[in-house]
Amino acid sequence: MRRTGEPMTLSLPPFTRGVTWLLGINTGIYLLMELFGLARLPVVGYVIDYCALTPALVVLHGFIWQLVTYSFLHAGFLHWFGNMLGLWMFGASIEGAWGTRRFVALYSVGVIGAAVTTVALSYAHVLGNPYQPTLGASGGVFAILIAFGMLFGESEIMMIPFPFLIKAKYFIGILIVVTLALAMGGGGNVAYVAHLGGLFFGYLYVRRGRKSGVKLGLAERYYGMRNSYYRWRRRRAAKKFEVYMRAHDRDVHFDEHGNYVPPDEDPRKGNGGSKSGWVN
Repeated sequence: MRRTGEPMTLSLPPFTRGVTWLLGINTGIYLLMELFGLARLPVVGYVIDYCALTPALVVLHGFIWQLVTYSFLHAGFLHWFGNMLGLWMFGASIEGAWGTRRFVALYSVGVIGAAVTTVALSYAHVLGNPYQPTLGASGGVFAILIAFGMLFGESEIMMIPFPFLIKAKYFIGILIVVTLALAMGGGGNVAYVAHLGGLFFGYLYVRRGRKSGVKLGLAERYYGMRNSYYRWRRRRAAKKFEVYMRAHDRDVHFDEHGNYVPPDEDPRKGNGGSKSGWVN
């Protein structure tokens, strides 16, 4: 991937913190499931039954955890490898720009959004049926893809194994069209409509993030008003203390900020000294 106008270079993204953790968790669970399968242990069936996303179990039996756990299960090597490759190649750039916390939130929104889409559309008989299990991290990965297209749209990526470059925004556009076409065609055993759910919720998350500046401005205004109030209370308390001390034949002084001024530094006594005292 490179910026438009830069010389063409082939570089791999770094393993950022959030990406590394997600890769590690998904890979660890995939390897365990493969080992259990090779050993012909019944635990594989139990994990699929209780952790894969089955809309009927979520709606009728309250298996809410399936809205998340399904994303850590994969149906074979290519399924796992494709999702992890997309997570790494595109997720590292987003985490580098946003930070780990917001990147993981984006991924989680995509996973849960795709799950909710799957549950809703299965009961609408658009996607399979309520008793058909769904698994895989594609919802989170597609949320990352749409975010990458929106944030780094002018960046160029190589369409491996094809030896040409394409701008990220065009790549994401093609991906959406292809996914939509496959979803309308049924998609075989792949939940392409769930992929669209990840894209949609990822798009909403990025759009919401662009409005964070408004929220930041409101927060700054709130804290500014709060601090002004506290400063007023401090000045008011200082004046009351001055009156109290005068009533006891002692003269103390505070500056305009409510900070105590020692007698030898009181400018009202002619020395023009510096300010010191309480700091809030």
